[in-house]
Amino acid sequence: MNSTHQSYSRMIKQKAKELGFMFCGISKAGFLEDEAPRLESFLKKGFHGEMSYLENNFDKRLDPTKLVDGARSVISLALNYYTDIKQADEEAFQISKYAYGTDYHFVIKDKLKSLLEYIRENIGDINGRAFVDSAPVLDKAWAKKGGFGWIGKNTNLLNKNAGSFFFLSELIIDQELDYDTIPTRDHCGNCTRCIDACPTDAIVAPYVVDGSRCISYLTIELKNELPAEFAGKMENWMFGCDICQDVCPWNKFSVLHNEAAFNPHPELLNMTRKDWLEISEETFQRVFKNSAVKRTKYAGLKRNIEFLNE
Repeated sequence: MNSTHQSYSRMIKQKAKELGFMFCGISKAGFLEDEAPRLESFLKKGFHGEMSYLENNFDKRLDPTKLVDGARSVISLALNYYTDIKQADEEAFQISKYAYGTDYHFVIKDKLKSLLEYIRENIGDINGRAFVDSAPVLDKAWAKKGGFGWIGKNTNLLNKNAGSFFFLSELIIDQELDYDTIPTRDHCGNCTRCIDACPTDAIVAPYVVDGSRCISYLTIELKNELPAEFAGKMENWMFGCDICQDVCPWNKFSVLHNEAAFNPHPELLNMTRKDWLEISEETFQRVFKNSAVKRTKYAGLKRNIEFLNE
């Protein structure tokens, strides 16, 4: 065991904590052998729907050394976004908790840049890249290797002490470090709450999700018309969906986030069902100025609302 590598890892984890990250785990960069057949099966069955970009860079998704020259370490990080704040009108069209505030891509990217700068200042001339949904990296696989938790039956990463309401991201660097090698045991047991609760039957088997049936996919990634078969099955979700997380017993241990950027726009929570039905482009731009909801654009959100209101 290299004491220098241990010291570096401790420094990095301490800084990650100071930056507000909930978890930081470090793994040796290399080929994700266990993930290869899963990814291949997912793609062959068409579970990615219209997300054709998932078919690209198959090798890079499984091996970070193909993404960063000389990669030695994958630093996995988790940032909490859990809130118990709810939209005031129970009949209003719903938005996933993760999209209440500022787009997480911006928030996390800034934190990762700060962490990488810190590493360079304290360790040396490190080559590295930050990843937040922005490149072919299997976030959950690396977080699992880093000891955050296990992949649940809804394919989300679960942690015994914090549930699953957190964002995952990575720094891949060319510096060897001390690695977290003790994996977390699966604690789903016989529970099938997520499978039973999914209104579109997207969880087709334990640990297998047909992404093309997931409400998050339908309301965000799908660019064409929403399939008629899902009419009346989407439970008022107009952007994303929290159902399989809300019913998960482990999420009773979720703790409130303290990231000011994730607090919702004041107007957002008070909009009624009628307000959403009548939303103008001007209101959309104001309420979702720096929000992840911008991904679906005004026309996409209107499409979702109209489909839910039929």
